[in-house]
Amino acid sequence: MKTTMTVNILLIVICSLIPCLDSAAAASGPDRLSAKKEADAKGYTFFLSRDEIVAKAKQEGKLRAFSRLRESMNAVTEAFKKKYPFIETRVEEWIGTDSYQRTLLELKAGMFKGVDVIGAPSDFYNDYLPYLKKVDVLGMAKAGVLNIPIQMIDPNNRNVVAILGRIQVAAYNKKLIAPERVPSKWEDFLKPEFKNRKFLADVRPQEVAALIPAWGLEKTLDFARKLAAQNPVWFRGGARYLASLDAGEYALYFGANYDSVKALELKSPIKHVGYKIVEPVPNRVSEETSVAETAENPHAALLWIEFLASPEGQKIMDKYQPGSASPFSAGSILSAETRGKQLSVVQLGEHTKMEGWQEKIIEAYGFPKGEK
Repeated sequence: MKTTMTVNILLIVICSLIPCLDSAAAASGPDRLSAKKEADAKGYTFFLSRDEIVAKAKQEGKLRAFSRLRESMNAVTEAFKKKYPFIETRVEEWIGTDSYQRTLLELKAGMFKGVDVIGAPSDFYNDYLPYLKKVDVLGMAKAGVLNIPIQMIDPNNRNVVAILGRIQVAAYNKKLIAPERVPSKWEDFLKPEFKNRKFLADVRPQEVAALIPAWGLEKTLDFARKLAAQNPVWFRGGARYLASLDAGEYALYFGANYDSVKALELKSPIKHVGYKIVEPVPNRVSEETSVAETAENPHAALLWIEFLASPEGQKIMDKYQPGSASPFSAGSILSAETRGKQLSVVQLGEHTKMEGWQEKIIEAYGFPKGEK
C-alpha cells in the first residue's frame, strides 16, 4: 500500500514538473515574448510557436508560390508536398526581367492577387519591399520558431530570405595550365605571366564588385585598374566561354560562377575544366524570397520558405543544381568548399549596392562610354 502511494506521489510530482520543463526549453533560446513585443513595435508580425504556424497552415490548406529555382523547382515542390500533404501546393516558374517588371506593375496597381510567395530580385529589390508582408522571419529564426539560418535573412528588413548563394572561382583548362600555376588569390592575376590576353574576364564585373566587403572600395578599384592593365580577353556571357575553356580555346578564366563550372563538369564529355577557390571568396546571395503582402495563405507561405532554407530543401537544390545551395546552409556544397576560407560576403540588403559598385569598377577599367 505504501509502495503504491509512493509511486502515485512520484507520478504527481513528475507531471507537475512537465510544464516547467517545457518552459525551460522555451526559455533556452531568446525570450519569445520579448521578441514578439519588439516585432510588434516595429510593425512586424511574430508567431510565438511553430505549432501555431502549422495549425493555421492546415486551416488555409493551400499555397501558390512563384519560384526562380529552375532545375530543382519540381523536386523541391514534390518534397514539400510529401512533408505537408495537407497543403494543396502550386509552384510556378517566375524568371526574367519581363516577369519581374510585369509583377511590379501589377503590385503598384493593386491588381496582384492569388500568389502567396514572391521573390524580390536584386535589380528591383527596393521596389518590391513595400509589397512584402512584414513578418519577422529574422526574429522567429533567432527565437527558434523557424528553422532558417539567420545569415540567409535580410538583417534590416527582416522578412526576406536568400535561398541560394553564388561564389566565383578561377576556372582553368587542365591540359593547358598546371594547377599549381592557377592563382590562389586574386592579386596573382596581376603577375607578369598573365599579361596580354592570358585569361578571360567578364566586362560585367560582379565578381570584382563582390570583393568590396572584404577589401573596401578603394583597394578594389585599384585592383580593377591593374586588372584591366593586364589586357585580358574581355567577354560577356559566361556559359559560352566556359565551353570554350573546356575546348582548349583559352587556358584561364577570372571569376567564373562556381555553379556553372559544376554544371559543365556534369555534362562535358571531355571534362578538361578545373577550378580553384580563390581568396577572399566572392560570395553573393541569390533567390531572394518573401511572403507577399496580399498573401491569402501566409502561414503556408512561411512553411514553404522555411523548407527552402532547410537542410532537406537545400540538399535537393544541390542535387539538381550542384553548388547553388547557400554557403550558410550546413551540409551544402558551398559550405564545404568555403570552410576555413576568407569570405567576401555581399549581405542580403547590401546587395542592392552592387550595381553602383560595378559602375565604378567599369569606370576604373577605362572602358569608353557611349554618348547619350
